[in-house]
Amino acid sequence: MSTGPGADSAPAPAPDDYEEEEDSSRRGTFSSLRIRNYRLFAGGQVVSNTGTWMQRIAQDWLVLSLTGSATAVGITTALQFLPMLLFGLYGGVLADRLPKRKLLLATQAAMGLIGLALAALTLSGAVTVWHVYLMAFLLGLATVVDNPARQVFVAELVGKEQMQNAVSLNAANFQTARLLGPAVAGVLITAVGSGWAFLLNGLSFLAPITGLLLMRTAELHRVERAPRGKGQLREGLKYVAGRPELLWPIVLVGFIGTFGYNFPIWLTAYVDEVFHGDAGTYGLLNSLMAAGSLGGALFAARRGASRLRLTVLAALAFGVLEIVAAVSPAFWLFAALLVPVGAAGLLFNTTANANVQLATDEAMRGRVMSLFVMVFVGGTPIGGPVVGWATDTFGARIGFLTCGVVSAVAAVTVGLVLARVGGLRLRIDLRRGRKHVAFVPSQRAEELAPAA
Repeated sequence: MSTGPGADSAPAPAPDDYEEEEDSSRRGTFSSLRIRNYRLFAGGQVVSNTGTWMQRIAQDWLVLSLTGSATAVGITTALQFLPMLLFGLYGGVLADRLPKRKLLLATQAAMGLIGLALAALTLSGAVTVWHVYLMAFLLGLATVVDNPARQVFVAELVGKEQMQNAVSLNAANFQTARLLGPAVAGVLITAVGSGWAFLLNGLSFLAPITGLLLMRTAELHRVERAPRGKGQLREGLKYVAGRPELLWPIVLVGFIGTFGYNFPIWLTAYVDEVFHGDAGTYGLLNSLMAAGSLGGALFAARRGASRLRLTVLAALAFGVLEIVAAVSPAFWLFAALLVPVGAAGLLFNTTANANVQLATDEAMRGRVMSLFVMVFVGGTPIGGPVVGWATDTFGARIGFLTCGVVSAVAAVTVGLVLARVGGLRLRIDLRRGRKHVAFVPSQRAEELAPAA
């Protein structure tokens, strides 16, 4: 059953209308963990996600060590996400058609083997930047199917009522790993080299594979699967295009993902050029951002229900904080600002994810979420080289500042469009005791209200 509009002719509700049932807010921050299958899933993911973050940090630093170029780091990031841009919607079709648990067993095994192959190349001393490029691209191919399947598998694990909480806890899980992974990777790279980080990442995929195998399939929630048929990609795109509550959050996610989330590019440049640090400094800054992101995820989980307004405000705060951090003169101030940057960025991503999933029909969820993921990470092949070029040409501060400006402008623009779609207008009232800035029903919406 869909929580969004049931037909193309239905009027678009106002942005504040997309909420879960109110009783979900009283379930508690960790309520999804009461479900055995979800505990197995979450436990396996925190182990493999920690390994994945270790590999990301080691991969970025290895490329920078081999080439000395922020552009090369950007190319590596772009290659990893290029398959999502090219084939992401096909991954969504597979996620809608096939059993998610079996798909995840295959993709997690493939990703583990890629990590082990990169470890063998690095530990043997044979690795070149082209090897890293190839492994990044292969990892991206596995992610094309893994990511949408993982996103929509949550509904089978916990059901619709716990969706918001489970999505938020997944984000908290990911950010916990992001907190641990860079710190461990920084120590490993400094002490014994990047190869051991790649090895541990490859082995970490044993945890989610074991968790998937131990699940009780009888306890999974039954979710409608799409039958095989022609034109399913077009059907998914048409479905999103006809629903503003899906279309515009996905557009905003695309801008933030393409430009605002290029952390590896400008962060490596800040450490190397601005603060003259090492791999340990890079790991520390990533961990600070992850700590903020974890806080943002737990805040979203505790809320239980979210609104599109919160998604837009979080995106705006994310862009503004990036702008302030970009011009920060001192290392300690820059480092401190990464905590709220991480919190706002994760709150935006989590609430956007939950709002889109809850407003989508079950049989369409894989395709819609593949589009969500595609624009979020698939824009990196465009934004990564652009931000890398700006960073190399104009410096780390300008590269980072550009990311923040684009994110803030996109948030304001999409917020105004959603307000217009919902029949709202911006009201500014500077009188004492009044709410100075607020969205209120437009004159046309007020005129139509009695006839509604």
